Amino acid sequence: MDFEIRPLGQSDRTHWDRLYRGYADFYGVNQTDVMRDRVWGWLMDPAHSVDGFVAHADDGNLVGLAHVRPFARPLAAATGLFMDDLFVDAPARGQGIADALILMLADRARRDGHSVLRWITAMDNARARAVYDRHAAETGFATYDLKL
Repeated sequence: MDFEIRPLGQSDRTHWDRLYRGYADFYGVNQTDVMRDRVWGWLMDPAHSVDGFVAHADDGNLVGLAHVRPFARPLAAATGLFMDDLFVDAPARGQGIADALILMLADRARRDGHSVLRWITAMDNARARAVYDRHAAETGFATYDLKL
């Protein structure tokens, strides 16, 4: 499959919605239309810190997405780029789309002067972890959430 990586655009809404719903379903997250509307608003707002990128196939469909945002790293006196979401449509997996998204984001992070590209995934997400292990090292840190 031929594809290109590019910034998410206003005309991508329908395809993005399908992919992002698939991402939420994969993780068992009950995500509503209102929630997706809010995220879409962030992605389309140039003043918001979240940016979106997509893999666009030759047939016009979006086959992958990534959402990122900068974050401060006080202990390192630096900034990083955090990849909140990475998802490739099931029929398009195994064709280098996740790799291409990660490499493009790493280039962007370098260009913008960040010291790290960081992300998390579920411990049992073996297929994604096989991709991630090709590009990055597991940190050894546990993630905690304090629900508010």
